[in-house]
Amino acid sequence: MKRLIVLLGVAGVSVSAVLVRWSTAPSLILVLYRMLLVSVLMAPVVLLRCRAEFRRLSRRDMLLCLTSGLFLGIHFTAYFTSLRYTSIASSEVLVDTEVFFVALGSVLLWKQHLSRWAWLAIVLTFCGSVTVALADTSAAGSSAALGDLLALAGAGAMAVYTMIGAVCRKRISTTVYTFLVYISAAVTVLVIALLKGLPLVGYGAVNWLTALGLAVFCTLLGHSVFSWGLKYLSPAFISTVKLLGPVFAAAWGLLLFHERIGLPMVLGGLLIIGGIALYNQVEAG
Repeated sequence: MKRLIVLLGVAGVSVSAVLVRWSTAPSLILVLYRMLLVSVLMAPVVLLRCRAEFRRLSRRDMLLCLTSGLFLGIHFTAYFTSLRYTSIASSEVLVDTEVFFVALGSVLLWKQHLSRWAWLAIVLTFCGSVTVALADTSAAGSSAALGDLLALAGAGAMAVYTMIGAVCRKRISTTVYTFLVYISAAVTVLVIALLKGLPLVGYGAVNWLTALGLAVFCTLLGHSVFSWGLKYLSPAFISTVKLLGPVFAAAWGLLLFHERIGLPMVLGGLLIIGGIALYNQVEAG
């Protein structure tokens, strides 16, 4: 059941591709609005129900939560900026390398043992993600190398966010952890937007509505679910199952925009599903 809930979280995150199509604001501004709105939506619950837990938080735990949010903000910034320089396919492929950063970090830092079957499942799922992403035949520009480096940096930042979350969630509730993370991410993105000289307002109501959809479906019902799952499931599994996102995104495109799904997309989806199924079997033991 817990794995099914995480899968539903992946479906929620995949809605972002649909919502972003309705936005007219710069991606960084959309991310800022998204983080601000989700923080506002969570504030009443946190203030009414979690005040006692806040008072018990140690400085170390508070710092870890804020650091996790910092890396989430860096991830969003690097990923969306990478799309200006390289193709969507290349960016998606490199961002999906998060699973390898997490697996490597789990082995090196936590001395976690991953069996050959677990590594095979991760590689199989990643290959499926590559196949799905390469179905997008967008041409990369002359600055593709910079875009690829930014996407890779975004993957590394997301891996750090996931691994810190695995530590925090052992002692901190999902509500308190995610609230602190989203506030920290909002501040991070705000600072970056100010440094880039982007106007913070004047983009129209459609962008606030889009950001609200991103806050509810992609953040509260997406990233928050991943944070919840880190208490019960391994970081490597959470990172691996996220690779199902391109399959869900393709399904939304078919249903809402009548976009065709070619054979590479189908084969990639089957590889991803097969890899996740194998990983589940390995963890079940």
